[in-house]
Formats: sequence, structure tokens, C-alpha cells
Amino acid sequence: MYETDMLDQATATLHPDADPNVNGTLHFVQDTSSGTVKITGEIHGLVPNALRGFHVHEFGDISSGCASTGSHYNPTNSTHGAPTDTVRHVGDLGNVQSDENGVAVLDFEDSVISLQGAWNIVGRAMVVHVGTDDLGRGGNENSTTTGNSGARAACGVIGLAKPTA
Repeated sequence: MYETDMLDQATATLHPDADPNVNGTLHFVQDTSSGTVKITGEIHGLVPNALRGFHVHEFGDISSGCASTGSHYNPTNSTHGAPTDTVRHVGDLGNVQSDENGVAVLDFEDSVISLQGAWNIVGRAMVVHVGTDDLGRGGNENSTTTGNSGARAACGVIGLAKPTA
């Protein structure tokens, strides 16, 4: 059994939803000294050379596809923003960039999400959207809640990863 306050690794397998071609695998590793979470992985089947919204959603429930994952994970009741903004949803991870083959290779860090304690994302869902996240700068109500990212292309539950040596 794993103790959630000792967890430093998680994974998510993205399954298609609104776009039957999108799938991927993500890995999350928390640096126990800085608290920063490194996110790596690949997402396949995206529109080539495009930015796509990428967020942690509040529920790890995919019983009705990505629709049952709820809204962006937002325990602070903040407005939507960019990953670098002071005011943002905890789950706001911005956009992923696909290459000419429709593959997004991820390798970045976030200092707001966590794999333990408050704002723990384990058991929640990772969602990639069909549209570009406007990072809360679109000038309308949807911009401050969803970033106008559109439908949910694919999603997966963020789960415990087997510890590495």
C-alpha cells in the first residue's frame, strides 16, 4: 500500500473521446525537495502543428467518457489563467504543441499541482482539448472558466505509478 503523503510518481493513459485519434501516456514525478512536478510523455493523433488545451480536471471519473471528469481542478475558486499566472486554476497547464505528425512531446514542470497533500492531482483526470486554450485572455466568460479550449479530445485518470528504484 502506498501512502499518499509519500507519493512522488503518477501516470495517466489518455483515451480518445471527442477525437477518436487522440491518445497518449503521461508521467508525473514530484521533486520532493522543491515540490515541483515534472510532466513528461507523448500525445498522438492531434491536429499537426497546433496548440491544444491541457488541464487537470476535478474528477477521475471517465464512466461517461471525458464528460464525467467535471471542470478544471480549481480548489481555490480562481479564474482561468496561464500556467505562469499568479491567479489560475490549479489544473491550468496551458497548451501542448503538436509537431508536423500530430504528436506532442511533453517535458515541462509545474509548481502549483502536487502529487501529495493539498491540491493533490492523483485520482483526478488529465484532459487534452480539441481547441487552443486562450489562457483566460479571450475577453468573454468562457475564457475565464475554460480558456475556450473546446470539447475534450481525450482524457485519462491520473493514478499511482509503481515506484522506481
